[in-house]
This record gives sequence, C-alpha cells and structure tokens, in this order.
Amino acid sequence: MTSDLSVVLPRVLIVSRRSVRKNKFVDFVGEYHLDLVVGYGAVPVIVPRVSGVHMLLDSFEPIHGVLLCEGEDIDPSLYEPDASGLSLEELEEIRKLHASDTAIDKEKDSIEMRLAKLCLERNIPYLGICRGSQVLNVACGGTLYQDIEKELTKKCPEENRVAHINYDDYDGHRHSAKVVENTPLDQWFKDSLDEEKMEIMVNSYHHQGVKRLAQRFVPMAFAPDGLIEGFYDPDAYNPEEGKFIMGLQFHPERMRKSDSDEFDYPGCPSAYQEFVKAVRAYQKKLNSSTSVPRPVKLDQEMEKQRKIIVRSFSLARNLYTKGQGLPSSKESELKAGAEFLESNTALSLQQETRLKQMGATVRNGGSYLERLKLNEEREKIARLVIGKMSVEQLSDLMSFYRMMGQICSEVMERKLQDIVTEAAS
Repeated sequence: MTSDLSVVLPRVLIVSRRSVRKNKFVDFVGEYHLDLVVGYGAVPVIVPRVSGVHMLLDSFEPIHGVLLCEGEDIDPSLYEPDASGLSLEELEEIRKLHASDTAIDKEKDSIEMRLAKLCLERNIPYLGICRGSQVLNVACGGTLYQDIEKELTKKCPEENRVAHINYDDYDGHRHSAKVVENTPLDQWFKDSLDEEKMEIMVNSYHHQGVKRLAQRFVPMAFAPDGLIEGFYDPDAYNPEEGKFIMGLQFHPERMRKSDSDEFDYPGCPSAYQEFVKAVRAYQKKLNSSTSVPRPVKLDQEMEKQRKIIVRSFSLARNLYTKGQGLPSSKESELKAGAEFLESNTALSLQQETRLKQMGATVRNGGSYLERLKLNEEREKIARLVIGKMSVEQLSDLMSFYRMMGQICSEVMERKLQDIVTEAAS
C-alpha cells in the first residue's frame, strides 16, 4: 500500500442512524448515499451513533468532507422551542403521528452538531440531506418548524397547501418545488426546468423544516407553501476550490422511477457529484498546506564540500586546543572554513551599496540595513572601550572569544553531522 497521500482517496464522514431490529440496536446508512460517494471518487467513513463518539471526533481525522442525512427530529431545545406556540395536546398528537421521528436522539444531535460546526470553522465541504440540512441551519443560528402541518400548513391558503409526508406512498410521494434562478440547483436541473415555472417535483419525508433561515444562507428552492427546500452559502460554494456548504430538504438520491434505479431527472445526482468534487479539491489543498518538508539530501558534490568544511573546522579546533603551529601543508585546508564563515556573515559595505542600488526589494532587506547601522555604532563604542583596557584584560578577552570559537566549531560540526544522518535515514 502506498504512503503517498496524494493518491489516497478523500474521506467523507457520515453519521449512522440507530434503529431497533430483533430487539437490538442496529446502526445504518442508506445505500444510495454510499453508492454515490464511492462512485464519484471518495471513501465514506461511517461514524457510529455510539455514546461518547462526539468526544472522539479527532480520531476520525483527516476529515475531507461531511455528509449528514436522515434521522430523528433535532432536540427542540437547540433552536428556540418556545417560539412554536404549540400546546401540550398538539405536541402529543405530533408524537403519535410521527412516532419514528419524534424520539429525540441527543447523542446523534451532539455528534452531528459538532461535525457541522467543525465544517463551518474549517470550511470543510458539507452536504446536508433532509435532517442534515436542518442540522446545518440550526448550527448557524436558524430555527425549525417543530411541525409543518400545525405551524405552516393551516395558515396557508388552500391552493398553496402541501403534504410534506405521505406514509401510504412513502417513496412515490412528490410535490412541486420552485427553483431559484442562478443557484446551484438551477445549474443542475437546468435542462429539466421550464423557464416560466422553474419547477421540479421532489420527494418529501419530513414533518419539520426550516422556519428562519440562518443569515449566511441563500434559498435555492421553495415549496408552494413557502417552505425552503434547499439553501447554500454562496460565499462557500466553489467545488473546484474545495468549497461546498449546502442543505437540501428533499432526497435527490432517492428520486428514482418506480422499480428502477433511473433518476427522475438527470440533475438528481449532481449534488453528490459536486460535493465529492469539492471534497477532492479540499483534500489536495489540505495535503499541500500540511505536507512535511522532506529531509535535505546532499548530492555527491555537496557532501564533498560538507566534509571539507568539517575538516577545516576540526583543524582549527585542534590548533586552538594543542596550542601548536600548523604545518604549511595543512594551512590551505583552513581556507574552506574561513570562506564559509565569511559567506555567512552580515552584508559587507559593498553588498549594502548593491542592495541600495537594487532598491532593497528583497524582503527583510530593510532589517539588514538597520542591523548594519547598529553594528557600526557598536563597533565604534567597542573600539573606545577596548582601547582603554590593560594588557591583562585584553588577554582575558581574547581567551574568552577563543573558547566561544571552539564551542561554535563543535556545535556546528554536530549540526552538520545531524543533517547527514537525517538525509541517510
């Protein structure tokens, strides 16, 4: 298996939904979601709805995208529950009619809210389907209808009323949705839209929906009763650059003809296609920004120069330690060390002049010049102070700097050796 992250497919986190089968909890994710994510080139990573997982999300890194879909009603305490005005009797009626959805799952809420906020903080691509769109809106400060029929439908004129769920025709139920021009939905379904009506027929499995849309979002479609069927953040939408923050109340992946896998419209899978495109771009961006520089590898010529410099400093150290003269045959070997030190000092006056002629366009060029001026002042002061020293004081000072030179030589030799060791490993 290759370790090159550039060829590893991006990871899309999907939180499972919990149900009961044979008196045991079973976690699942709809197959259509998984098929489309894999088909467009990403790897779905299932986040199990298990107690405490919301505290372990760091273990699922790296996260290149999040797809949230399906599930029970979001805990109403997360979005202004008192604003609904529903009576206790009405709430009990809702619980009986939508028993499978009204059993609040606070653990799933915690996991998905954390993931949604993580995406918003890091600009990780996010696609919310049905409940996932509601999670996104609530995470950004929006609110929900606790029950569409009681809070919205009854207030609508008869001709605008819509059934947003039909248990007798669960997968076959559709209602119209008007698509807003110049939005991603408009682009995806353009070939299927009438220029006057701008409508598509969407499926519907929900009794809750967006009440107040969070300020950062723009609607992409409305049901006849005014309910928002899709929204996105236009400032965070550019799949080619890894940007995608969107919520769809309907399920485009399940908009298929009866007893067939053929989609109702060619644009149905586009949300997943563009989402995965953004995920892949985000992965590339993340890899390029977090890539660790490879150790410096010295070619043969550089290695030869390194050995010469190390040899030069070793000779200089031995000369100081033994206090003996150096044979003339070895004096030339000190030249490499001298040249190395000379080339790594501050700018010379000639270099300073050249820098000025160039207009000091080099970044930090100004700081070099300031440092040179400061060094000149310090040199004048140092000469005045040293000129007043006795012979004994000057001797002590020279001994001190010889010792500092020895230390520098030893440390430099060790650092150069470390570079070679890293390059060889």
